[in-house]
Amino acid sequence: MSYYKDFREYIAALEADGLVRRVTSRICKDTELMPLVRLQFRGLPAEQRTAFVFENVTDALGREFEGSVAVGVLGANRAVYAHALKCAPEDIDERWNEVHTRLIPPRLVDSGPVMEEIHVGEGLLEHDGILEFPHPISTPGFDPAPYFTSPFWITNDPETGERNVGTYRVMVKGPGRAGMMAHQSQHIGIHLQRARDRGEMLPAAIVLGCSPAVGLCSVAKVPFAVDELALAGSIAGEPIDVVRCQTVPLEVPASAEIVIEGYVDPTYREQEAPFGEYTGYMGTRVANPVFTVTGIMHRKKPVYQAFLSQFPPSESSLIRKLAYDAAYRKYLQKDSNIPGVLDVQLHEATGSYGLMVIQMKKMHPSQPWQALYAAAALDPCVGKTIVVVDDDIDPNDADSVNWAMAYRMRPQHDVRIIGGRASILDPSSAPPEAHVDEQRFPAPTGMSSILIDATRKWAYPPTSLPRKEFMDKALARWEAEGLPPLILKKPWFGYELGYWTDEARADAEAAVSGRYLDTAAALADTREAVPSTGFADSPENETRRRELDG
Repeated sequence: MSYYKDFREYIAALEADGLVRRVTSRICKDTELMPLVRLQFRGLPAEQRTAFVFENVTDALGREFEGSVAVGVLGANRAVYAHALKCAPEDIDERWNEVHTRLIPPRLVDSGPVMEEIHVGEGLLEHDGILEFPHPISTPGFDPAPYFTSPFWITNDPETGERNVGTYRVMVKGPGRAGMMAHQSQHIGIHLQRARDRGEMLPAAIVLGCSPAVGLCSVAKVPFAVDELALAGSIAGEPIDVVRCQTVPLEVPASAEIVIEGYVDPTYREQEAPFGEYTGYMGTRVANPVFTVTGIMHRKKPVYQAFLSQFPPSESSLIRKLAYDAAYRKYLQKDSNIPGVLDVQLHEATGSYGLMVIQMKKMHPSQPWQALYAAAALDPCVGKTIVVVDDDIDPNDADSVNWAMAYRMRPQHDVRIIGGRASILDPSSAPPEAHVDEQRFPAPTGMSSILIDATRKWAYPPTSLPRKEFMDKALARWEAEGLPPLILKKPWFGYELGYWTDEARADAEAAVSGRYLDTAAALADTREAVPSTGFADSPENETRRRELDG
């Protein structure tokens, strides 16, 4: 099964399966485009969402743009995401597990489609530089400028030369200037610090629109020094072809739609934003690095890729969730030596950042805490609340997780708060007017995370649902009656959890056989007097009686 040769072939495959809505009428990228896509995330079930391709794009000044704009092509829903991974939606987890087990380094070639048009030197700004492309305004009415929302930044570690590919939003500031949102703990932030320590600029290249394998890996949670282009090669099943940039010592995907080359000066920052964020709130104006453009390569009539982010759920919350789920699962199961971990789920309602739920089959009381501390250690910004649940709890269902926290967690024993954490755009970290460094690591000890062991600590009575054979019969009857299709939530039938007696089982069998009065007659023999103190007779209650009596 061959992979997509480029971004255009991928979009065609989505369209062939009915996963693209193509808009040919004139649309303004500054006021109309993103609001139209947003509507499906506020008003359609996930399975009805699609990617969008806009063919006739203008801006608020009436300018027209060559090419088109594609939104939602990686994460409109799970079916779209599965297309990018080249698997069935139900196989996404297994596919990521397979991808993480091998790397296929990229292959350097002499030329590629991205080199169809090149703007460098005196010709750098001949088509208005980066203003040549239709960067949308994502949150009209609140954002102060257009932004690149799906930029795949490529940088090399100044010390080791190892490549990083990551997604960090970009504010358009002029034909040859842009602002970059980069957290110091992110991999590009580490590259910037190392460049500063060496007294160097950081060369960088921004890729817009290319093989979906590259996009998936750009937003994944990949360990530092792992080459995302090699991981993308694993998805593609063959090396990603790369070409050398024109003005910086970097290599970029040969089939990319657009590549913007330049450098970041790590010695200064300037104000950038506001911008609508994954948290569901506007990010405020903060000091961020500046990117200076030195070269541009692009295909003729390029297909410009944009992510829909902002209020969750969104395209970005889904692609982040599915990539992070797989990365944390591998990290806990394999790298942290916790074989009891079955699943990890970041909740989209929290932007796939704030709430992480780990499902495990506990072998020992220490294992939930091993998993909780290990999960907190991988990234200082992910997991404001981290919860471990048993294997009978659906970790992706908030109702199921809340049930576990309500009745399997003892706050005085099973909750711990750890400090020294960092924040990415969390409005609760500091007041909006605070400096960006204070927002990211509030004095004196940073942000905190709450770790919760919501597993059972001893045998429990059965869940209070009809036993499976009765629910199976009810399900067959439901279908025979022609009632609406069901999406059953876990648990949907009753099961034992270790504490249930033979007598209780026999009494339940008697009840469904119509012999419940026999049970009632036997219970008459258990009659006992109510003591005047209101306490039943027991050593513990005798002590309490004496305490109350003075």
